[in-house]
Amino acid sequence: MNPGVALSVSASVLFALVYYASALLYPLEGADLFAWRIFLGVPALAVIVHQTRRWPEIGAVAKRLCTEGRFLLLSLLSAFLFGVQLWLFVWAPLNHRALDVSMGYFLLPLSMVLVGQILYKERLSVWQWCAVFFAASGVLHELWRTHSFSWATALVALGYPPYFVLRRHLKVGTIVSLWFDFIILLIPSIYIVLSSMIGTEGQSSLHLFAQHPRFFWQVPFFGMISAIALFSYIAASRKLPMGLFGLLGYVEPVLLFWVAFLLLGEPIESGEWWTYIPIWIAVGFLVAEGVWRTVRRS
Repeated sequence: MNPGVALSVSASVLFALVYYASALLYPLEGADLFAWRIFLGVPALAVIVHQTRRWPEIGAVAKRLCTEGRFLLLSLLSAFLFGVQLWLFVWAPLNHRALDVSMGYFLLPLSMVLVGQILYKERLSVWQWCAVFFAASGVLHELWRTHSFSWATALVALGYPPYFVLRRHLKVGTIVSLWFDFIILLIPSIYIVLSSMIGTEGQSSLHLFAQHPRFFWQVPFFGMISAIALFSYIAASRKLPMGLFGLLGYVEPVLLFWVAFLLLGEPIESGEWWTYIPIWIAVGFLVAEGVWRTVRRS
């Protein structure tokens, strides 16, 4: 197997494992898992930065953060948008919203297609118009069925595009941008951990760790697989053509769906399938277009 493909698939599998592991760490809350994920992600990113020799670039960006107020504010906004997604990813499995978040990841590529057309005047291909039609059909069915739409789904599908647009506007490389996102998020993470440690008797993290000794190895393991997943994802992005890398990105939402449905036992009502199926068909059109373009270029 191509090393890049192996790294991408491994990252998707590990992210799905993080998703499942979040539910196993109950009664720890989403905020606690978010904080530990940031804590243990920073050393992993430091290794990546060192291996890719990005320290000079990080120094240059740090200087801009200290001297350019607008750049600092936009960087803080970038970290906030990213942090919300990291929190939601570990909060959802604990609060029976795993299927909703997996749906958001299915819709994300389609929302990115629309952002490209609206903001960057990118023309939609026939494949993409078909994908938009089927995705819209699924969303409209859900609105008709429930007269509402899950906020968790919307937060992923509509919350990630502003982050990617902002990161593109800042013109900072992926690894360096992630580094500063994590460093900025380290500040609230420290607050969360300290607040949790000195919480009310019986609810502090120290009490929970004493009550559940398995946390002493499960939480570090949770952080480790999260860090390895991030490492593998970034490594795959550097080894694969962008088109193929994008196609392999669809592996993750598929795995998240089956984790939520099979392992976490979140039910799907019969009427919900008419929401999922059109959206899966929409994703299928995007995958088919990507495969066609990849074959044409090879």
